[in-house]
Amino acid sequence: MGKKIGIEVSIAVSEAVRAADVDLIAAYPITPQTHIVEHLSELVADGKLDAEFVPVESEHSAMSLCIGSSAAGARTYTATSSQGLALMHEIVWIAPALRMPIVMTLVNRSMSGPISIWNDHSDVMSERDCCWIQTFAENGQEAFDLTLHAFKVAEHPDVLLPVMVNLDGFTLSHVIEPIELMTQAEAGKYLKPYEPTMRLDTKQPVTMGGVGIPAVYTEAKKQYETAITASKKVILDAWKEFGEVYGRKYKPIETYKTKGAEIVLMTMGSISETAMTAIDLMRDKGISVGLMRFRLWRPFPLQEFRRAVKNISVLAVVDRAISYGSQGGPVFMEVRSALYDQEVRPQVFGFVAGLGGRDVTVDMFEDIVSKASKYAEKGKGPVYEMIGVREK
Repeated sequence: MGKKIGIEVSIAVSEAVRAADVDLIAAYPITPQTHIVEHLSELVADGKLDAEFVPVESEHSAMSLCIGSSAAGARTYTATSSQGLALMHEIVWIAPALRMPIVMTLVNRSMSGPISIWNDHSDVMSERDCCWIQTFAENGQEAFDLTLHAFKVAEHPDVLLPVMVNLDGFTLSHVIEPIELMTQAEAGKYLKPYEPTMRLDTKQPVTMGGVGIPAVYTEAKKQYETAITASKKVILDAWKEFGEVYGRKYKPIETYKTKGAEIVLMTMGSISETAMTAIDLMRDKGISVGLMRFRLWRPFPLQEFRRAVKNISVLAVVDRAISYGSQGGPVFMEVRSALYDQEVRPQVFGFVAGLGGRDVTVDMFEDIVSKASKYAEKGKGPVYEMIGVREK
């Protein structure tokens, strides 16, 4: 394909939005997402992207505008982080209910308090049950590619659901990496012009967002569950097509050196690449360890996950968030639940690391593997464990 250039990942995401030829961008600045919408404002102002750029007064307004824009039949995009997503919360739930194919980049950042602008996954985990399709990028190329994939999936007539693309704040968003960009023409080989399946039209008026009285509310929620579950086929097909067109392949569950591994780490996001470095070093020391990570978080890839862990003895799940009061991180709990009724399943141990932007280092991964190995030998361990907590 094309030539790779060194570019900040946030700017690359903006270039992916340009390549997608969006119609409307709802923009509100929040660290560490701001560079995305700043660059999009430049692209629109310079005439390099023919789109409406609307600087709104809050994230709540941003998502409200996205819903109105999408309902009118426009290809619609926004981005946010942390407290901005929390302020959107009320409207985030409305987008899938109205079947609006909005794409949003979530530059993952810790939720307050205490106030933190640094990275973890507490923001996205607060919205895991809102019926948005959710994917995770590990590096800049993936952030670019998954943005195009998001539009392809969201707008498919068999889906019509919003998509949230997650990338770690600062540790990924503000890093300069070699990334292969695309023009609108090159992206057009994969992403066709948007043809809305349904839209607001004064000549054919419809009701959107009506009251759900008890007689219909349960059935409406059942439809959402059916829709997001059925979306997985489209997600997989869109990744397959992306690989055929551009040569880069993606899967719901991706692995690294798991064949024959005695212990497997499970991660999400950019720390996965640090984990790969740690695995290479541990392999050199004779430690049999591999890596598994979620590319697709919602809909949860249950069958792919079960197949991936079929021959694994020990699974060490590394969360970047805590589900307070439930004794563990959200990924750990979902993994354990997914394996509950399986006759053959690995021992699963939960670890929480990297909260509030604290580095997750190679040494930490080695420590996690060591602890998981010891717990596995004993046949038990703590329900979950926080890594790197200072004693004083």
